[in-house]
Amino acid sequence: MATSHKIEVQLRDAGGKGASRRLRHAGTVPAIVYGGDLPPVSIQMNHNTVWLLSQNEWFYSAILDLSLDGDVQPVLLRDMQRHPHKQQILHLDFLRVKADEILRTPVQLHFLNEDVSPAGKTAGVVISRTMTEVEVACLPRDLPEFIAVDLSDFTVGQILHLSDLKLPEGVEIPQLKLGADHDQAIVMAREVREEIDPVEGEDDVAGEGDDKEA
Repeated sequence: MATSHKIEVQLRDAGGKGASRRLRHAGTVPAIVYGGDLPPVSIQMNHNTVWLLSQNEWFYSAILDLSLDGDVQPVLLRDMQRHPHKQQILHLDFLRVKADEILRTPVQLHFLNEDVSPAGKTAGVVISRTMTEVEVACLPRDLPEFIAVDLSDFTVGQILHLSDLKLPEGVEIPQLKLGADHDQAIVMAREVREEIDPVEGEDDVAGEGDDKEA
């Protein structure tokens, strides 16, 4: 079941780039809320608060309850713009969600017990994760913050696909409805064999022998 997180926000005037720059200089992040049956609303959030929230994985996939003067709207984070060099968040986009409407959104995969698996304890074996998130479809109340991938019994040569994931009730992977060709691998364990370099001088010795026989 989805976990909601309440975040206080304030209304702002959509005054263009100049206004946004002034907000950022004042330690505030401009943002917008859109979607649903309501018009887009420009909001602002305290940068330090947003920065701390952004350190949590759930901030990117959980239902967020934005509270504007007591008016609470459930949303999903849809876009985050960061400064290319500074530890600064420049802008946020939030999408309103409806309790009775199916939503599609990416969810992180959590790979568990890799180090205690047969593959993880075997020397010369590399466990490769080919996916770190997967798009799911579900009602907002069923949205998981992550999907666990238990690798306790993962063996050398084994491959897990999307169809092997254990999904919470009410959650589907739309990609799997497109056919078997879309059942992508998510993690695999393969043996890595080192290439043995020829012994130094071996080729020269062989060449000398050939000359003598000639």
